[in-house]
Amino acid sequence: MVFPSCPVLHSTVRCTLGAVSNETSAPQESSTRAATSPEPAREEKAVRWFELSLVLLVCFGSSLITSFHFVTAGDATAYPQKGVDWGYLILQEVLGLLLLGYVLWRRRMTFRDLGLSWSPGQPITGVFLAAAAYLSYAVGYTLIHLAHQASYHAVAQAGTSARQIFGHPSLLSIPLMILNPLFEELIVRAYLMKEIRALTGSWLLAGAVSVAVQTAYHLYYGWVTALSLGFQFLVYSIYYAKKQRATPIVVAHAIMDVWAMSQLW
Repeated sequence: MVFPSCPVLHSTVRCTLGAVSNETSAPQESSTRAATSPEPAREEKAVRWFELSLVLLVCFGSSLITSFHFVTAGDATAYPQKGVDWGYLILQEVLGLLLLGYVLWRRRMTFRDLGLSWSPGQPITGVFLAAAAYLSYAVGYTLIHLAHQASYHAVAQAGTSARQIFGHPSLLSIPLMILNPLFEELIVRAYLMKEIRALTGSWLLAGAVSVAVQTAYHLYYGWVTALSLGFQFLVYSIYYAKKQRATPIVVAHAIMDVWAMSQLW
C-alpha cells in the first residue's frame, strides 16, 4: 500500500512506527538470538551422529564382530561354517534398507537425495567404474604382497577364500546379488559419506571413514584381501565425493559381485 503525499500523515506514521519499533525491539532481539542459538544445531548433530552409528551397528555390527574374531583368533582361514544362510542375509539387508529409509523419511529425504537416480548413461559409467575398481584392487593386492615380502621376507598368506565362506550358492544368492550392492553402497558409501560431510565439512574424512568401515567388515577374508579390497572401495569413495551419484557405484559393485559369485557355481 502507498500512502498519499501528506506531511502530517507521514509524520504521524513515522512516530507510530518508531514507538512500535522501540517497544518490540527487545523481544525481536531475544527472538533472533534464540533462533540463531547454537544449542538446537548441536542437538541436531548429536541426533544425526546417533542415527548414523545406529544404522552402521545394526547393518554391519555382526560382520564386524565376525571379522575381528577371525583376525584376533589368528586363523582367518578356518571359517567355521560351510556356506551361509542366504535367506538370513536377504532379511538382514532388507531390514537395513528399511531402517535407512526410515531415518531418511524422518528428515524428509529419500534415497534419491543420496544420489540414487536413473539415467541411460549411469550404467555405462558403472561399467567403467567397475573396471577402475578392479584395476585398483589388483594394484593394491600387488603392492601389499610386495610390502609384506620386503618386511617379513615371506609371501603373505592367502587368507579365507570365497568358497570357504559362501560354499555353493543357492538360488537365493541371485536376489542377494541384486540387493547387496544397494545395501552396501547406499549405507556405507552414500549415507555415511553424506552425513559425515554435512557434520564435519570434510569429504576427505567422509571418504576415509567409509573405506575404513567397509574394509573392516571384510576382514574375514584375511588382512591381505581385505586391504586390497580397500583400494577398490577407495575408487568408489573418490567418485562419490566428486559426483554424489550412487547409481554408478551400485552398478559397479553389482558387476563385481556377479563376477565373484560366478566363480562359485
